[in-house]
Amino acid sequence: MATVIIKRLAKSPFVLITVLVTLAALSFTPRFPFKSFSNSLQQQRLFTAEELALYNGTDDTLPILLGILGSVFDVTKGKSHYGVGGGYHHFSGRDASRAFVSGNFTGDGLTDSLRGLSSTEVKSIVEWREFYFRSYTFVGKLVGRYYDSEGNPTKSLKGVEAKAARGTQLLEKQKKEEAKQPSCNSRWSQGEGGEVWCDDGFPRLVQRPLEIALTGKMSKRCACFKEDQLSETGLEVYEGCDYLSKTCRV
Repeated sequence: MATVIIKRLAKSPFVLITVLVTLAALSFTPRFPFKSFSNSLQQQRLFTAEELALYNGTDDTLPILLGILGSVFDVTKGKSHYGVGGGYHHFSGRDASRAFVSGNFTGDGLTDSLRGLSSTEVKSIVEWREFYFRSYTFVGKLVGRYYDSEGNPTKSLKGVEAKAARGTQLLEKQKKEEAKQPSCNSRWSQGEGGEVWCDDGFPRLVQRPLEIALTGKMSKRCACFKEDQLSETGLEVYEGCDYLSKTCRV
């Protein structure tokens, strides 16, 4: 049987070439060089902090990489921003997740630790990570706080994502609660300062109870209340504003 097949292949050069090419493809295992990066899962790699630091934009022969929450992205196409002298160069070659919301781009500020950040701030960092997934090429993971040596998510990453999800839930709850009591209109100008007013009702300052969970700080907002609601507890008249005034200077 084998002899018959070989004879047939010999009579058909096209079939023989096809078989040889197929066998060669099956037997060849590609080896990608250290500096090669691709979007395929097979080529996504694990980085140590020391390895990631090599890709900070100072070596023109290497791509520029950035880490956020342990995910590593190739941001070379944004070299004018992430390269040496660029406004975002401090993010290159490291995971400086905290700096995306803290604005501290020096020393201890360039860290991946989110300790002490509020739900809103953590949510913002997770949204930044989604931005990089949409806008740049994901090339691997940074072994450390957010991924273990096998590339699996750590408890820290799961905790961050859970806190961000909680922040989203709280924001939605806050929006629904505050929608029940309409906010004041407001405007501000350099020459005249600011003022708030209500088309229907009277402006009052009220606490935003969910703000502590969201930002770690208590804050107030201006809401409009009808006259029969003004006796409710927790309503604060603007300083210098008449009790039944519809417009107040701030």
